[in-house]
Amino acid sequence: MGRVTERRRVIRIRDGAVSARPDTLVAEEPLEIRLNGKPLAITMRTPGDDFALAAGFLVSEGVLGSADELRSIVYCAGATQDGSNTYNVVDVTTAPGVEIPDITLERNVYTTSSCGLCGKASLDAVRTTARWEITDRPAVLLEPELLASLPDRLRAAQRVFDRTGGLHAAALFSPAGELLDVREDVGRHNAVDKLVGRALREGGLPLSRAVLLVSGRASFELAQKAVMAGIPVLAAVSAPSSLAVDLAAESGLTLVGFLRGSSMNVYAGEHRIALRAETTQG
Repeated sequence: MGRVTERRRVIRIRDGAVSARPDTLVAEEPLEIRLNGKPLAITMRTPGDDFALAAGFLVSEGVLGSADELRSIVYCAGATQDGSNTYNVVDVTTAPGVEIPDITLERNVYTTSSCGLCGKASLDAVRTTARWEITDRPAVLLEPELLASLPDRLRAAQRVFDRTGGLHAAALFSPAGELLDVREDVGRHNAVDKLVGRALREGGLPLSRAVLLVSGRASFELAQKAVMAGIPVLAAVSAPSSLAVDLAAESGLTLVGFLRGSSMNVYAGEHRIALRAETTQG
C-alpha cells in the first residue's frame, strides 16, 4: 500500500524568508488487531507490514510462537459503515488447538507498570509466558567495535526517515554484524513487532542468534518483546528504563544503552560483550 507518507502544505521560515511549500510527512493511522474475530488491541502505526505487525504483537503477548500456530491473517472487509475497507483492521486466526492466554489482563498490567507492584507483576507475566529461555547455546560474543558500528548502519537503511525525519526504526543483526532485517514505524514497539512477526511467518523463531537495535530508548515493552522472541541482545541509542534493566537481568538478556559513537553502557548480560579492560567501580 502506498500510504507510508502523505503530503501537507507547510509555511517555511528560513533566515526571515517566508514561503509556502508541500512537505512529506510520515503517515499515522490506527490498526485494530482482532484475534479469532474478537477485537483485541488498537495501535497507532505507519501503514505497511500490517500482517507482520499483528503477528509480532501476538508473539509478545504469548499467543504465537511458531508459524504452524498461525492459520491466517486477513484485512477485514466492511470495516466502515458504508462497507468500504480501510485496511486498518486485521483479523488473526490461530490454528486449531492453540491456547489463548488471558492477554486482556496482561495488557492492563503492562500499560500500568510505573508502580512497584505492577512492575513486579509485569516481570512475572513475561516470565510465565515466555516460550524460550535466553541462554548461551549457541554462544553470542560481540566486539564493542562491532556494536558501535551498528547505529550508523541502521540509519543508512532508514529510507522513509530520509524523506520525513519522523520515524523510529528497529533492525536485526547477526553476531557478525550482518543486517538481517530493518523496519520503520512511528512507534518503536511497532517496528520491533514487524521484525518479530516477519520472523515468525518465515519460521525463524526463536531469534537466538540475533542482535536487536532500536533507534530510541529501551523501554520495558521493548525488552519484553526481545525476551518473548528469544533475542539475546537488545541495544538502544538512548537510555533504558529501570524496569527494562530489571527484566534483562532476570531473563538473561544483554541490554546496551546510550550506544553512540564509540561509547555505550552495558546494563545487563555483559558476558556477551568482549570486554578487554578491567572494570572499575564508580
